[in-house]
Amino acid sequence: METTFPRLMLEHAQRRPDAPALREKAYGIWQTTTWADLARLVEALACGLHQAGLRRGEHLVVIGANRPRLYASMLAAQSLGAIPVPLYQDAVAAECVFPINNAEVRFVVVEDQEQVDKMLEIREQCPQLGHIFFDDPRGLRNYDEPGLQSLDALVAAGQAHAGEHPQRFAQEVEQGRPDDVAAMFFTSGTTGQPKGVVHTHRTLIDRADVGARFDRLTPADEVLAYMPPAWIGQNIFSYAQWLVAGYVVNCPESGGTVTIDMKEVGPTYYFAPPRVFEGLLTSVMIRMEDAGSLKRRMFHHFMDVARRVGPALMDGKSVGLADRLAYRLGDWLVYGPLRNNLGMSRVRVAYTAGEAIGPDLFSFYRSIGINLKQLYGSTETAVFVCLQPDHEARADTVGVPCEGVEIRLSETGEILVKSPGLLKGYYKNPKATEEVLTADGWYHTSDAGFIDASGHLKIIDRVKDVGRLMGGPFDGAMFAPKYVENKLKFFSFIKEAVAFGDKREKVCVMVNIDFDAVGNWAERRNLSYAGYTDLAQKPEVYELIRDCVEKVNADLSRDELLAGSQISRFLVLHKELDADDGELTRTNKVRRGFIGDRYGVLVDALYGGKSEQYIETQVKFEDGRTGSVSATLKLADAKTFAPVKAAA
Repeated sequence: METTFPRLMLEHAQRRPDAPALREKAYGIWQTTTWADLARLVEALACGLHQAGLRRGEHLVVIGANRPRLYASMLAAQSLGAIPVPLYQDAVAAECVFPINNAEVRFVVVEDQEQVDKMLEIREQCPQLGHIFFDDPRGLRNYDEPGLQSLDALVAAGQAHAGEHPQRFAQEVEQGRPDDVAAMFFTSGTTGQPKGVVHTHRTLIDRADVGARFDRLTPADEVLAYMPPAWIGQNIFSYAQWLVAGYVVNCPESGGTVTIDMKEVGPTYYFAPPRVFEGLLTSVMIRMEDAGSLKRRMFHHFMDVARRVGPALMDGKSVGLADRLAYRLGDWLVYGPLRNNLGMSRVRVAYTAGEAIGPDLFSFYRSIGINLKQLYGSTETAVFVCLQPDHEARADTVGVPCEGVEIRLSETGEILVKSPGLLKGYYKNPKATEEVLTADGWYHTSDAGFIDASGHLKIIDRVKDVGRLMGGPFDGAMFAPKYVENKLKFFSFIKEAVAFGDKREKVCVMVNIDFDAVGNWAERRNLSYAGYTDLAQKPEVYELIRDCVEKVNADLSRDELLAGSQISRFLVLHKELDADDGELTRTNKVRRGFIGDRYGVLVDALYGGKSEQYIETQVKFEDGRTGSVSATLKLADAKTFAPVKAAA
């Protein structure tokens, strides 16, 4: 598609002026912005920003949740040839310094007082930051800072400027070219400073269009935009594909109302990382455990039917009449109400990505009639590298290469990708660009995997994380930490896991319990606790987690390639891993190296055979204060199993 995002927006406004483009829930009521409304708003913002001094090629940082006027601000910047840079709204102020200085940002559009305060806090470190525009004025009435202005004031100034220069907006949009830079996304910085991934209109629109055609997206579709806009996954689904396909993007009132808002909206196209699907299932299981015995028995009976019949029905396979009737009754009594309770009654296509999803979790959603599929991609590839066709969705693959994508494997098993959606480069970082982009256009994904006999891509782990055990009964066996961690995280009681084992004689794991799920489990057993740390160290909780670990070991023993990755020892951490403490990225990925260093004393205790270890850890609170949490942690052994040889 030889076009740009502002041109796509104007085409929708011309062809479908009164059709809804965006909805936002404010004060409990859904407010609609039509395509014509959006075009007028974008023109006013663009003229206001032009008058304020934003010029072609400059960067404009956008920080906040999914809000119509923040989306419009991104479109306004692109209309002027400027480059929007979304940053994570939950990042602390210090995390914003590098991207703002790296991109020499003078203009910032933020959602509310919280984000304004962050920008004012770092202004001394970012002296070029001259203009801060805010959307929500609550709490900001008495602020008197140079360059601080509301979006309302910017819109008013832009409308006046547009009245004096009626052709300005159209002329600026006309200058835009498909190969102009459209946006920059900063990576999560798992191994150092984040890198700015530069994408053009062509790369983002091409991948958005391919994905939209693959799943037959139309203007009749609806999405709920609730993930951070700084994450390219959310940006593709609720911005790039929105402008390509013309469907409706719904913005929830707040993070706390997403579940309610989802039921009201009834999205037809849904996207979430595995941890969201895990959280939804955990909440379902907690409620079922609290239900009456009759309802529990009915639920478990029909879930057995669903597990046996549902995936086959989703894949279009033939099913016996008795099973079909049993499933239909289950749909009436259990699956339909469950889909409705999850807000997924109208979901036609649902995707998960970002990391592997547990096979049981994957089949659970497909078994109750939700067309959950996996995709493979990254920030650097504009998301869409592989997609699963409707009747070929499997838990152990990430799909087949999308239209226009070529995949090959290096000698080390690394996946290399050639695609029209590849990044232009890393901003001001030619060395890093050369490391991932070859001269003939192949991108190094850093993922290890292979293409199976059916043409689907299978991911094993990150190339740098795949290791080998040394010594012990599994000497030389492959160790894939993420594979092990994902198997553990399927259990509703385990929220996070960090596995160690490379160049060691055995695998050891640190576990974060899911406080809600384990707390509910403890309360049903009249097990009192004072808080997370106390609950995590209860002997009963250790036995609960040991059972999960040993089930994973039994499963791994049947995997010829990864039987050596069985877990020998484990502990339950005294605190939840937190992005503010540097233990997770802003996309909630484990920073394994950082955790290994920070909790080195625990790693040594696990491998040293100790039964307990005292530790004190510094933590950062939401208000910026620091404190510490300490505990004497128990270290436990787990049963491992002899590898099961596959039948000949």
